[in-house]
Amino acid sequence: MEMKNLMVFFLTIVSVLFLVTTVSAAEIADVYSVEVDGTDILSSDISVLAGETISVKVFFDALEDASDVKVKVELEGNKVDIDARTTAFDVEEDFSYKKTLNLKVPYELKDEVSDELTLVIKIWNGDHRTDFETELRVQRPSYNAAVMSISTAQRVDAGESLPVDVVIKNTGYNYLDDLYVTVKIPELGVQRTSYFGDLVSFECTDDDAADCDEDNEDTLKGRFYLEVPYDAISGIYNLEVEAKNSDTVNNVIQQIAIDNDFTSNVVVTSTRKTFAAGQDSEYQLLLVNPTNKLKVYRVVPESSSDLSTSVSESVVAVPSGASRTVSVIANARANGEYDFNVNVFSGEELVSSTTLTADVSGSSIANPVVVLTIILAIVFLVLLIVLIVLLGKKPEKTEEFGESYY
Repeated sequence: MEMKNLMVFFLTIVSVLFLVTTVSAAEIADVYSVEVDGTDILSSDISVLAGETISVKVFFDALEDASDVKVKVELEGNKVDIDARTTAFDVEEDFSYKKTLNLKVPYELKDEVSDELTLVIKIWNGDHRTDFETELRVQRPSYNAAVMSISTAQRVDAGESLPVDVVIKNTGYNYLDDLYVTVKIPELGVQRTSYFGDLVSFECTDDDAADCDEDNEDTLKGRFYLEVPYDAISGIYNLEVEAKNSDTVNNVIQQIAIDNDFTSNVVVTSTRKTFAAGQDSEYQLLLVNPTNKLKVYRVVPESSSDLSTSVSESVVAVPSGASRTVSVIANARANGEYDFNVNVFSGEELVSSTTLTADVSGSSIANPVVVLTIILAIVFLVLLIVLIVLLGKKPEKTEEFGESYY
C-alpha cells in the first residue's frame, strides 16, 4: 500500500513538472520573415562573407500579451558563436513587430572556401519562448591577404635596427599571385618591401590528389629590418604592415615607442652672450655623432653688416659615438641686440640650425687688454713723475769733520 502511494506521488510530481515545462515553452511569437542585408532568407538561399558585419531583421507576430521580451540572433560555428540581442520590450497579441540586429560573421573557413553556419533566432521572456533556425552559406572574400601576426619589440632606441616578423595568410576564395609585403613607419619615412610570391587558398592535405602540390603554401613568414633614424624624436609611432597585389590591399597598424636621448646633433652651452661693441665674444657648440659611422659636419654662421661672425673650425670630422667642440666668435660694431643662426650641415643635409643672441652694450673699454694697457700707462706716468721729482731735488751739503789730536 505504501509503495502504491509512493508511485502515485512520484507520477504527480512528474506531471506537474511536465505541465510547468509545457507552459514555460509556450510559443510567444510567429516568425514570418527574416532578412539578412535586405534579402528574405525564408524564400532565398543567400551567402554572406566571412569577417563582414551583416544586418539581420526579424519580423514576427506576437501570440501573447507579454512584457520584458527579448530577441537574440546567434551564428553558431564550430569554434565560436557570435550573438547579438535587443533590450527588453513589450508586445501585444496579434500585432506585428520588427527587430534589427548586427552580427559579425565568424571566420572559421580553414580548409574550405565556403561552408554552412546555423542562424538561430530566439524570442523569449520569463514565461514564453520561440526558437527559429535556418542555414546561412558563408564563403571567403574573393581576395584577402590577412596579416596574422606582427612580432617586434615594443620599444626601440633611435639609431637601432628594428627587426619585424610578419606572418601573412591567404584567407580569400582565390589564389593570391605576386604578393608584396611592405613594413614601414610613415612618420619617419622608413620602409622595407619584400616579395612573398604566390599563396594558395589553402594547403592540400591529400597527397594522392591529382592537383595537390606540397610546395604550395597558404601561409608565409618574413623578417624585415627597419633602420630607425638617429634623429627620430622620442614618442609613439605607427608601425604599418601592408600586404598587396593587383587584386587586394590589406593594412594593419601596430604602435611602437621610440626613445632618443639625443634630440639634436648640436648642443649649445649658452645661446646668449653680453659684451661690448668692438669686443669678441665666444659661444661653444658641441657637435655630437651618435651614429656608428664617421660624420663630417660643416658649420656655417650667419653674419650681417653690423655683426661679424667666424668659427674656429668650419669643417669638423667627428668619429662615431664621439663629440667635438667648435667655437663661434661674434663681434658687433654698435650697441644693440642681434640674433644670428649657426647652421650645421652633414653633406648637403641641414642637420641643425641654432639661433644665438648677442646683447651688445657699452664700449670696448671693458676689454681686459685695453684695461691692462691703461693701467700700465698710469703706472708709467706715476713712475715718470716720481723720477722727475727725484731728479729735480738738490742733494744736501755734508758737514766735514777734521781730525783732532791731543
